[in-house]
Amino acid sequence: MENHNKTVLVVDDEHDLRLTLRKGLEADGFKVIEAADRNEALRGIKNYGVDIVTLDLGFGPDDGFSFARELREQRNVPVILVTGRSDPQDRVRGLENGADDYITKPFHFREIVMRINQVLRRYELEENHQPTDIPEKIDFDHCVFDTRKRFVHKNNGDDLDLTETELRLLEIFVRRPGRVLSRDEISLSLRGQEWSPLDRTIDGHVARLRRKIEPESDSPNLIKSVRGVGYVFTGDVKPVTASDA
Repeated sequence: MENHNKTVLVVDDEHDLRLTLRKGLEADGFKVIEAADRNEALRGIKNYGVDIVTLDLGFGPDDGFSFARELREQRNVPVILVTGRSDPQDRVRGLENGADDYITKPFHFREIVMRINQVLRRYELEENHQPTDIPEKIDFDHCVFDTRKRFVHKNNGDDLDLTETELRLLEIFVRRPGRVLSRDEISLSLRGQEWSPLDRTIDGHVARLRRKIEPESDSPNLIKSVRGVGYVFTGDVKPVTASDA
């Protein structure tokens, strides 16, 4: 089947719903890991090759929002929120915290399969179109970005504490210095999700990255906003050669 290599982590404290989703997804060719609480979910992410997560919005002390954000910051795994809430503000808040999609209960089972497949296809499309010629080390402004070992340090030797999402976002910018990138392009490159006017996730990620790499994040010189479009990386980017190291 099309989905025989894809693993879904189903996170929900309701046993009956987990069982329903498990049976249906397995019948459709998916592998399924269940988690009833945060610790089980984190173990599932760590121990299995999870391709996508369905997360109940009522899960956890912060209604699942903070956990969705935590998942996206620690690992670039797509997250679909599943909830009984239909308030548009909850949908916006979910997207702001890194969710890729939002499904309200009650739902038809085929809908959740369709949404899972759509999100997975977006991720695969982005992975297949990633440039492969990025240097191992890149110098920009006062920092060096090691793209293989996945860390950034300042020229004075201090390391910057960047999440994997922030590293991926920085990589998107340094691949294309001086080019204006729309939120659509950034979002597609970052996690395969097309941007909508209500989705402020990209702005939040950029703001957090600025605070860590800009000498003065309130007056950014590296990542500049382009009103109505997106952002442009204006730093002086150059590869670090063996003689520079």
